[in-house]
Amino acid sequence: MAAAAAAAAAAVGGPQPPQAELPAPGPGLDKAATAAHLKAALSRPDNRAGAEELQALLERVLSAERPLAAAADGEEAAAAGGGGGAGAAEEEALEWCKCLLAGGGGYDEFCAAVRAYDPAALCGLVWTANFVAYRCRTCGISPCMSLCAECFHQGDHTGHDFNMFRSQAGGACDCGDSNVMRESGFCKRHQIKSSSNIPCVPKDLLMMSEFVLPRFIFCLIQYLREGYNEPAADVPSEKDLNKVLQLLEPQISFLEDLTKMGGAMRSVLTQVLTNQQNYKDLTSGLGENACAKKSHEKYLIALKSSGLTYPEDKLVYGIQEPSAGTSTLAVQGFSGATGTLGQLDSSDEEDQDGSQGLGKRKRVKLSSSTKDQSIMDVLKHKSFLEELLFWTIKYEFPQKMVTFLLNMLPDQEYKVAFTKTFVQHYAFIMKTLKKSHESDTMSNRIVHISVQLFSNEELARQVTEECQLLDIMVTVLLYMMESCLIKSELQDEENSLHVVVNCGEALLKNNTYWPLVSDFINILSHQSVAKRFLEDHGLLVTWMNFVSFFQGMNLNKRELNEHVEFESQTYYAAFAAELEACAQPMWGLLSHCKVRETQEYTRNVVRYCLEALQDWFDAINFVDEPAPNQVTFHLPLHRYYAMFLSKAVKCQELDLDSVLPDQEMLMKLMIHPLQIQASLAEIHSNMWVRNGLQIKGQAMTYVQSHFCNSMIDPDIYLLQVCASRLDPDYFISSVFERFKVVDLLTMASQHQNTVLDAEHERSMLEGALTFLVILLSLRLHLGMSDDEILRAEMVAQLCMNDRTHSSLLDLIPENPNPKSGIIPGSYSFESVLSAVADFKAPVFEPGGSMQQGMYTPKAEVWDQEFDPVMVILRTVYRRDVQSAMDRYTAFLKQSGKFPGNPWPPYKKRTPLHPSYKGLMRLLHCKTLHIVLFTLLYKILMDHQNLSEHVLCMVLYLIELGLENSTEEESDEEVSVCGPERCHDSWFPGSNLVSNMRHFINYVRVRVPETAPEVKRDSPASTSSDSLSSLQSSRRPKVLQRENSGTAQVFSLVAERRKKFQEIINRSSSEANQVVRPKTSSKWSAPGSAPQLTTAILEIKESILSLLIKLHHKLSGKQNSYYPPWLDDIEILIQPEIPKYNHGDGITAVERILLKAALQSRMNKRIIEEICRKVTPPVPPKKITAAEKKTLDKEERRQKARERQQKLLAEFASRQKSFMETAMDVDSPENDIPMEITTAEPQVSEAVYDCVICGQSGPSSEDRPTGLVVLLQASSVLGQCRDNIEPKKLPITEEEQIYPWDTCAAVHDVRLSLLQRYFKDSSCLLAVSIGWEGGVYVQTCGHTLHIDCHKSYMESLRNDQVLQGFSVDKGEFTCPLCRQFANSVLPCYPGSNVESNLWQRPSNKSIQDLIKEVEELQGRPGAFPSETNLSKEMESVMKDIKNTTQKKYRDYSKTPGSPDNDFLFMYSVARTNLELELIHRGGNLCSGGASTAGKRSCLNQLFHVLALHMRLYSIDSEYNPWRKLTQLVEEVNSQQGNEEQQPEVPILYHDVTSLLLIQILMMPQPLRKDHFTCIVKVLFTLLYTQALVALSVKCSEEDRSAWKHTGALKKNTCDTEKSYEVLLSFVISELSKGKLYHEEGTQESAMVSPISWSPESMEKYLQDFCLPFLRITSLLQHHLFGEDLPSCQEEEEFSVLSSCLGLLPTFYQTEHPFISASCLDWPVPAFDIISQWCFEINSFTERHAEQGKALLIQEARWKLPHLLQLPENYNTIFQYYHRKTCSVCTKVPKDPAVCLVCGTFVCLKGLCCKQQSYCECVLHSQNCGAGTGIFLLINASVIIIIRGHRFCLWGSVYLDAHGEEDRDLRRGKPLYICKERYKVLEQQWISHTFDHINKRWGPHYNGL
Repeated sequence: MAAAAAAAAAAVGGPQPPQAELPAPGPGLDKAATAAHLKAALSRPDNRAGAEELQALLERVLSAERPLAAAADGEEAAAAGGGGGAGAAEEEALEWCKCLLAGGGGYDEFCAAVRAYDPAALCGLVWTANFVAYRCRTCGISPCMSLCAECFHQGDHTGHDFNMFRSQAGGACDCGDSNVMRESGFCKRHQIKSSSNIPCVPKDLLMMSEFVLPRFIFCLIQYLREGYNEPAADVPSEKDLNKVLQLLEPQISFLEDLTKMGGAMRSVLTQVLTNQQNYKDLTSGLGENACAKKSHEKYLIALKSSGLTYPEDKLVYGIQEPSAGTSTLAVQGFSGATGTLGQLDSSDEEDQDGSQGLGKRKRVKLSSSTKDQSIMDVLKHKSFLEELLFWTIKYEFPQKMVTFLLNMLPDQEYKVAFTKTFVQHYAFIMKTLKKSHESDTMSNRIVHISVQLFSNEELARQVTEECQLLDIMVTVLLYMMESCLIKSELQDEENSLHVVVNCGEALLKNNTYWPLVSDFINILSHQSVAKRFLEDHGLLVTWMNFVSFFQGMNLNKRELNEHVEFESQTYYAAFAAELEACAQPMWGLLSHCKVRETQEYTRNVVRYCLEALQDWFDAINFVDEPAPNQVTFHLPLHRYYAMFLSKAVKCQELDLDSVLPDQEMLMKLMIHPLQIQASLAEIHSNMWVRNGLQIKGQAMTYVQSHFCNSMIDPDIYLLQVCASRLDPDYFISSVFERFKVVDLLTMASQHQNTVLDAEHERSMLEGALTFLVILLSLRLHLGMSDDEILRAEMVAQLCMNDRTHSSLLDLIPENPNPKSGIIPGSYSFESVLSAVADFKAPVFEPGGSMQQGMYTPKAEVWDQEFDPVMVILRTVYRRDVQSAMDRYTAFLKQSGKFPGNPWPPYKKRTPLHPSYKGLMRLLHCKTLHIVLFTLLYKILMDHQNLSEHVLCMVLYLIELGLENSTEEESDEEVSVCGPERCHDSWFPGSNLVSNMRHFINYVRVRVPETAPEVKRDSPASTSSDSLSSLQSSRRPKVLQRENSGTAQVFSLVAERRKKFQEIINRSSSEANQVVRPKTSSKWSAPGSAPQLTTAILEIKESILSLLIKLHHKLSGKQNSYYPPWLDDIEILIQPEIPKYNHGDGITAVERILLKAALQSRMNKRIIEEICRKVTPPVPPKKITAAEKKTLDKEERRQKARERQQKLLAEFASRQKSFMETAMDVDSPENDIPMEITTAEPQVSEAVYDCVICGQSGPSSEDRPTGLVVLLQASSVLGQCRDNIEPKKLPITEEEQIYPWDTCAAVHDVRLSLLQRYFKDSSCLLAVSIGWEGGVYVQTCGHTLHIDCHKSYMESLRNDQVLQGFSVDKGEFTCPLCRQFANSVLPCYPGSNVESNLWQRPSNKSIQDLIKEVEELQGRPGAFPSETNLSKEMESVMKDIKNTTQKKYRDYSKTPGSPDNDFLFMYSVARTNLELELIHRGGNLCSGGASTAGKRSCLNQLFHVLALHMRLYSIDSEYNPWRKLTQLVEEVNSQQGNEEQQPEVPILYHDVTSLLLIQILMMPQPLRKDHFTCIVKVLFTLLYTQALVALSVKCSEEDRSAWKHTGALKKNTCDTEKSYEVLLSFVISELSKGKLYHEEGTQESAMVSPISWSPESMEKYLQDFCLPFLRITSLLQHHLFGEDLPSCQEEEEFSVLSSCLGLLPTFYQTEHPFISASCLDWPVPAFDIISQWCFEINSFTERHAEQGKALLIQEARWKLPHLLQLPENYNTIFQYYHRKTCSVCTKVPKDPAVCLVCGTFVCLKGLCCKQQSYCECVLHSQNCGAGTGIFLLINASVIIIIRGHRFCLWGSVYLDAHGEEDRDLRRGKPLYICKERYKVLEQQWISHTFDHINKRWGPHYNGL
């Protein structure tokens, strides 16, 4: 040390000669001294010498640490061999570095010194996956903002919208960074802008670091260079990479520690990492050092093999990425031929599909169009940072490196440099990611870095400007997708030039592209960056190019013959890709196009989008007809176009027509979205069923909440735009054609559909009409404001079902871009929610199913806002539509608005935006009117395949048309002069209002010859009037030319087509062939179906007349319609009449007629005329049938009722006769009919019904019946504690729970004390066990024959179905009520419970009864003969024993002694009685029958136990009964046998245990008077124990005082019933022994002197006796079936004692009740008491101190409770989720805590496993005898373990909206739900987990 000190002194002070003669530093030399010397040398102004010396030292030290040099040639053996020595050398080198940095001082002091200069304005804590962090939306500027727990809790976020989350990819804390979050949210540490008051760093402190670190980092880089070997052809060498990384662990950790020293050190590191000169000097490899040269070469090889060129090589950029295998060759040999295609052959990995030519062609085209090939290929490293990042990527982002690079980020200068470096390597990152085998891990690490860089707008803008970030990103994405393109098969399979991504490729299937896409979305969220993107035409073109790769991907072809063999699941990948790679960037861009000033951007996007679409149509060779039977759900180009149009009109006030293309383009644009809508209908009609389930999955995903606003909504909007601009007739006819229902729309009753099977017609027609309704009613993009949209969405979701808050957030499509500003949970969301819905707090249903807090629609929402159209649009499952209608119906019934089955209500729409007014022309076109007319006619005529749904839609469309009518009344009147003017066409004009009244007389139809219409004579006037049906387009052209009128309608379709062809500029001759190439060929097919022929139908109806007739048909009455305005003219003036809001079809028709009349006086007149004519209905049969139906209904109902009555009566009589015969078989002497037996006081046998065979009868010896029971071990009793204050769950280190004061612990201690001093067999009679692991028996009350049960179990065994229980363990479910059970308790044959009532109490004296009891007990109980019953009794006893573990049964010192069984058996009875008492709340005040009513099995249980107990007769001299009822003479015998342990003194006996022993020793059934006698005798003992306990409790003075007062009263009467006398006697007796003696001074000081008044003493005595009285009363109630009286708490003692017969009957209750009056001494009181006290005295002679402890104390147990939990879940979580396991001291993956005792356990933790039992299972056995209740910390859920099964119970912590948050996914604050916790506790106490929770599974001891 002296040397070091000297050197240090020298360094500080005095001048030293410049050439300090230091020996060359040998390894043994003192490091500190050297360091100090060097530091001094370097501090001099002229420090060249020092620098050289340091270099030499470092060169030596650091080159020593290169164990990999040996392995440079790839010989692993060498590396492995050199490993041992290497480790030591590395250690040494690190030590040197630390010493040198500290400049001779201590390294720790140096660290502290540097930290003092840390301007800690930023937190910057870096974390890895699975870390728990916080995000506060209120404070965040960027959506990616996150805080570490410490900063979050230190800041103030009360009332903010925050959540806790588990980090997926890792992250860093943003506290202190005002670019990412608002300063108000900074925590206390980072609030101070501390840079001002931090002193300047002294130069010499970090001087050494500046010299040492460059070498150190260079050394690290050399290491990385040498460790890297190119993987052989295709085998990944992750092993090798990991090995290198492991060796480097200490070095990187050292760097990481340096970053944690704070700002001062970070800035030195930044200097080192970014200094280009340093890098050049050290790495150029030009020196004479061979090692350095070699390392440089390796670096160049690595660069080349990565497909990158080192700029010096001056290679041309035309080269695509040559793959690793051929890399070097390609780079050297082909440099001349780079431009040629030959080069591409080397890219073997690209074209595995064999479609090589295509891949190449496309790819070459692309690379020429991208701006700059160098983005992909050139990397030049100029600094350590750049090469470090290069290797970080090469090694696939090792976590340690990532953490080091991120730890540096708080340094601003570094941040900028690093971001630029990252961007420079972006293409390289993509290539590495594509090849990686661990792409998931790697993706996470990439995002971990990029999210820190790109979330910062300022930084993103800077990099965009300086490094072409956008160009790089777009190019890289394009390249990435290029590797998996295939030829598109959409439309024209052979000639298609379009390529799409192949969704089966790993790149898409595994979502490998997401890090790059998410970066892109992230930077587009910054306005400045997005604007650059939208202004740059080249970028937009490239981007549209990228998007078109997804256009038409994952094409589905309908299988027509067989089911597909293999259902591909690629659609997941396709939907994810469209959403992430296309839609989210689109939303990002849209969010910046909100104002007028951004019009230019929209024009740009729309322009290039249309160009891309045009290219696409050309590439797939699209003309006018989509190819049949194929559909793709992916049209991102269409959707980009639609969304930008919508934005343009909504926010930017652009003129829509200025951005729309020509008509031809519009026609093309509408085809594919329309195809999707038609396919949806086909899929729901099961026409795609052969394509498997996945096609349904696609249809659902397309409308599902996360996708709908990027998929179906833009599609429908685009169709709305097309419809508003195209010819309406063309549009409507296209719709019906796409939906394949044109053939159905004929007036004829039969038709032939060439493209659709009959069974699909109806649903396709419904689909087409529903689509039209949606198209015409939906206003999402046509004029609704954001708030209106939100409200409509919310109402639709709430109408389907009540929803929880979180599911609503999930179901309401929010703008997918995170920065859109409409964040879920935002202000508008909450305010709309409270406006439309009521909160239903979580309630409990009796079944125990747990409710979440739900929102349910308010009444006025149902009344005015329920919108079936929106519901249909948003339902993923069709059943949800039905559910909404059912709820709506229920509401109308409940509120009395409409009693019947309502139709979906018609809802007024928001007004259309002016740009889209043209949409309403669809409602006013002839084609639609013809369709509506035809359908109304067909419905009226009851044609096949029409449904109420169709009618509903038709009426809806008519009503929509009336609402949106344009023409005015007056000119309409002029334009039409009476109905006969236009007689040669369907309809005169295109306005619905006037067309409604137009009469159509005849229609010509084409029908099969078999049709009924053919037989009729056609009227003469056909030629002029005949009108073609919609069939005309099918007809040969010749016919159409014949009469101009006929062909008018659907030649419209043909006309449309012609127009379309002309636009496309084809010659007309060609046009005719193109019309319908597909179908025309089908038509000419000879012999297909019957020949069609033309028929003329007489119609003579108008839409109005059809509607009126429909009204008659629907109401089932003739002339049911009467125009309302004839009675009440007001109705025309104020048309808004609420009575029409809700109703069925009749109401709808009335509403429409009223609206028609309102709109035109002509219509009004015509309606009145039609009604006057009283038209006979068209098909008379049908309507009479309908009427007949309604008439029949009543009659049929009446008949059904009578039939039912008859059946019931017959059944009852059968049952009665069966009962009687059953009775006769068993008891022939029983001739009295059944009814009377119960009334007579005569013993009837109990009758049991077997729930398996259904027979009734008594239980017999041969065929016993049994109760279905569940036996389970329980430790609930043992959990009672003696203090009222409930135990809390520990949430700090200080709070611990010790189980000393539990009932189980106290009883345990007592038994072991007794066993120390007394005879074992006697001890086991003096107590009860079963406080822990006692067996509880419960039943559902159903009985079955035991032999039936056995066969039932057999059948269960053979049943292969997976049950939730194990049959081998005897488990089953009750065949009737399915309650869980595991045994059968035989019913003892013989009398009913009630029969014992008839035993009149005998008047024998108590002495006689005592003798009888003794005699009966003395009789040995021989086991009854081997009957079936006795066998069953034996087996059930075995079951009971096996229910609990051995340690809970064996307490005897001699194992296997019969005393053990004896003790166990009566304790079972005790356990069940005690538990029932607890279930009743701990007292019997409520009275009544047993709470479980029928369900108690104690009576049967007693029989079984008694039968077994009587096998062990107690020797009469040991029988405690003698001690209780007789005075024993020979006192001295005790002294004689000293060596034997004495028996337990009777006063130390537990009286309740004695009671059970006495009763179970009696032959059953027991007589009532014997029972009372036993109780009376035991009460005397109990009372004496109370007196003894009382005497011990009070002080010496009190005792002597009482001794005297009692002695004075001793000679008054009735002394045996006065507690004062008895007490004084007890005191004087016990004073003879040493019981009171050992009270030293210290003891009395502790006992606070209580002043005892007579009242308080009386209360004490009563409380002491009450537990015994309660148990006894319960026992009496079960054995003799007497009801328990109810009473107040104060009088419980007196009521119970009189009910038990302890109270003399003549007892008067006026004066205050005295407990002593219940005493009835069998022998003189004083004698027996002194005998009892003598036993105690003789014991205290020897063991004075234990004498007191063993006295029976007053019962003080409170009811058992689970631990009390804190209000807020966060307090539990923060303490436990970081708590370490006590076994392995690691933080467990799944920590859990026991809610019964607070023990911390690892769920599934292998560290704590013992003999294949994991810790939770083990704990459940020790703590709850097989029942465990655990709170899983990381999931907030409670898990129940019951024996070998477990279930998830649910959570007792709910968020502010009353919902669970399982697995803490939402991370919102959670609060205790006291009701739920009560339910849990109730189930625990009542042992009903098995019955209430349904989802059980085996845990295989693995929890």
